[in-house]
Amino acid sequence: MNLATWVERNGTRLREAPALAEGERVHATWGEFAARTAGAAAGLRDGLGLAPGDRVAIVMRNRPEYLEALYAIWHAGLVAVPVNARLHRDEIAFVLEDSGSAVVITDDEHGDDVAPLVGAIEGLRAAVLAPGAQWDRIAASASTRLVERSAVDPAWLFYTSGTTGRPKGAVLTHRNLLMASLSYFADIDPVTPQDSILHAGPLSHGSGLYGLPHVARGAVSVVPQSGGVDGDEIATLLGRWPGMSFFAAPTMVKRLAGDAALAAGDLPNLKTIVYGGAPMYLADLQHALEIFGPRLSQIYGQGETPMTITALSKADHADREHPRWRDRMQSVGFPRTDVEVRVVDDDGGALPAGEVGEVVVRGDVVMAGYWGRPEATAETLRGGWLHTGDVGSFDDDGYLTLRDRSKDLIISGGLNIYPREVEEALLCHPSVQAAAVVGRPDPEWGEAVVAFVVTATGDRPPIDELDRTCLDRIARFKRPKEYHFLDALPTSSYGKVLKRELRDRARTEADPSGST
Repeated sequence: MNLATWVERNGTRLREAPALAEGERVHATWGEFAARTAGAAAGLRDGLGLAPGDRVAIVMRNRPEYLEALYAIWHAGLVAVPVNARLHRDEIAFVLEDSGSAVVITDDEHGDDVAPLVGAIEGLRAAVLAPGAQWDRIAASASTRLVERSAVDPAWLFYTSGTTGRPKGAVLTHRNLLMASLSYFADIDPVTPQDSILHAGPLSHGSGLYGLPHVARGAVSVVPQSGGVDGDEIATLLGRWPGMSFFAAPTMVKRLAGDAALAAGDLPNLKTIVYGGAPMYLADLQHALEIFGPRLSQIYGQGETPMTITALSKADHADREHPRWRDRMQSVGFPRTDVEVRVVDDDGGALPAGEVGEVVVRGDVVMAGYWGRPEATAETLRGGWLHTGDVGSFDDDGYLTLRDRSKDLIISGGLNIYPREVEEALLCHPSVQAAAVVGRPDPEWGEAVVAFVVTATGDRPPIDELDRTCLDRIARFKRPKEYHFLDALPTSSYGKVLKRELRDRARTEADPSGST
């Protein structure tokens, strides 16, 4: 079982049909995509001395070459390590080192950060620039046969913060990704070669995962030239590519629903907007439904069970006459076809409807474990269930509503931010004695990062100094939007910081100036 089989088959079956597009322009037909994938696989394997099972990282913004690289890696029997291109260079270096990546494929925008890591990180032997002459030479190599892989062989190391400040690589096998793709067909949408998927979100995360079922069925993958979310551009692309779907964070859906170009446009080619990754306010959802119609589907998932736990279908969104429609719209939906989902107590016992406990999941879509972390794997997969760390409850109809995140994860603009990463950065400032970071609801981003700081002397350091301390160590999107200065952090009798109390305080003391 090798996921690259999809490209190889479509290269024969749909040889002249478009496979990859950049904006309105066809980048490659399926025949060309298959040839470049097989050629690049040979170039990676033979030209760079890689063997099946070796890891190859991808650090680049969305572009057609990203998908060429991803499927070439699999064609050669290698393991892909897609890296969030918005990470700080030190964070990128950690992922490359932790995964043991032998090669990194990158672009001009990230080359200056990535190229110096070759040789500096043990085992990292080459950085390949794409697009450009170097990638074209590799892709033009004499094609190689697709390498056989077992269903349980790793395909994708999905780096997620999980339960500690350092990210961990969730090992997603070929079977995991196949099951996630089949579940998409069962619970979200059928896909045909006449359809398209727009990659407005990062290919390293949700958009890349939801691209898989579209590649499997021969739809065209469209990368916007802007590399991001632009209403005018999306309106134009909707006029060019039929049957268009895309994955979006709730903040992106809200932004697009308020975009004049889309609100006034003709949207017959818009098929489905899959949203997830953070809570969506009911008022924002209702407005989006007014603009886009019943084309929205919500998913709840994690990197450890790739985007596949529950779903709120398009039919659920359209069923406004249901007496509990508003409640359902504030849930995360019904368990997906390929998983079992329970809400359990502290002893792992299943709880009845209405009772609140931890959400646990099992099924063939659940990761094999964390790369190189047997203890963390055993803890997260204890009892044969993936323990999500999310707290929720089922209603009498089987719809799951999330109540809290026991892991304190912050999701801002659809991107995961683990508080410990930010806290550790702040503690590098000489005046900071203690720090605690929480998220508070934000109408634009879903959640905003808020830092509570205790200083060593009582004097408040300038905000720009704290910002600089963070930006020197972590990605910009993780930097706190507000700072609150305290004499001491609230703690329990056991000395644990009471973050629930800080979250409540952040909601009531929100300060647009960024400092209180």
